[in-house]
Amino acid sequence: MKLVVFGLTISSSWGNGHATLWRGLCRALARHGHQVVFFEKDVSYYATNRDMGAIPNGELVLYDAWDSVRHRAKAELADADAAMVTSYCPNGIEATDLVLDAPRAVRTFYDLDTPVTLSKLQAREPMNYVGSRALSEFDLVLSYTGGGALDRLRSELGAQRVAPLYGHVDPDVHRPVAPMAHYGSDLSYLGTYAADRQAALQRLFIDSAARRPKQRFLIGGAQYPDDFPWQPNIHFVRHLPPAEHPAFFSSSRLTLNVTRQAMAEMGWCPSGRLFEASACGVPLLSDDWEGLDRFFDPGREILIAKTTGDAVAALDLSDAELGRIARASRERTMAEHTSEHRARELEALLAGARSASSASGQSTAMMEA
Repeated sequence: MKLVVFGLTISSSWGNGHATLWRGLCRALARHGHQVVFFEKDVSYYATNRDMGAIPNGELVLYDAWDSVRHRAKAELADADAAMVTSYCPNGIEATDLVLDAPRAVRTFYDLDTPVTLSKLQAREPMNYVGSRALSEFDLVLSYTGGGALDRLRSELGAQRVAPLYGHVDPDVHRPVAPMAHYGSDLSYLGTYAADRQAALQRLFIDSAARRPKQRFLIGGAQYPDDFPWQPNIHFVRHLPPAEHPAFFSSSRLTLNVTRQAMAEMGWCPSGRLFEASACGVPLLSDDWEGLDRFFDPGREILIAKTTGDAVAALDLSDAELGRIARASRERTMAEHTSEHRARELEALLAGARSASSASGQSTAMMEA
């Protein structure tokens, strides 16, 4: 299968959650003999933080302006088996026009930011990746978010065939490694700064640090403002490339997951970081949202915190109890949430969409005859 993707980025993991997911998925697809051609706009903030330059059994096409690459994109689509536009693709509307005219590809849209997309739609804010044709002409619409979001993609954006394709982890990249002293912590948090996560981060992490001044807390990420409310026992490391994630997580006694507000409110939207941390063998502490129990069993495979007291209580658990939770979590992730699992799901979803499209075309031809 040849899959052509028009996406945000795969070459840089700086300040976004798309790249790591795409890398794992592309490696898994390559193992199955598939080829991925990924079109990415070459913007300065990703170029200066680029940590990947090639796709296994595929090609990364970096371009400065859409007009300079449009002919190449059309040529790649001519023999593509599947073509995909993703959320936050800088030229998503232009790419959609080409994809919908692709002669033989399963025309696919993958929303890795569904809650944000639906929030923008409700607020009538412009989106550079969904045009006036909405999603009604795609053969398949995939969503990083399940649950009620799937119904809204149908009712509000006209999607015809919708399915979730959740986050995942590549266990060849994220795995337990020897801890490193400079990443050592009682509670860690890895994530790009986001204003809509700040209230939960304050409650579950910063206030917990204030209550446990003798314990070490560690944040890793990018774009943290100068006025961030640091505590004396909160340490900081700037953006970590994926290669450093295993050491970061493996050096933590416990790690925190905080979900973006729109995603938490909608539910059914597990962060890829959840699976990454789990695969590295660190016990997970997470904010709560609907559908979380579909991915991990609360109390057995993951700890849930709604208040500062909940977070502090998790810190007070014994090493034996935290180790038991970490082992159970990793077993669940390896059994259900790897990039290999998602690659198989994607193959099946594309095959189903192709069959449905072929059946629809035959039915139309018979009616016209």
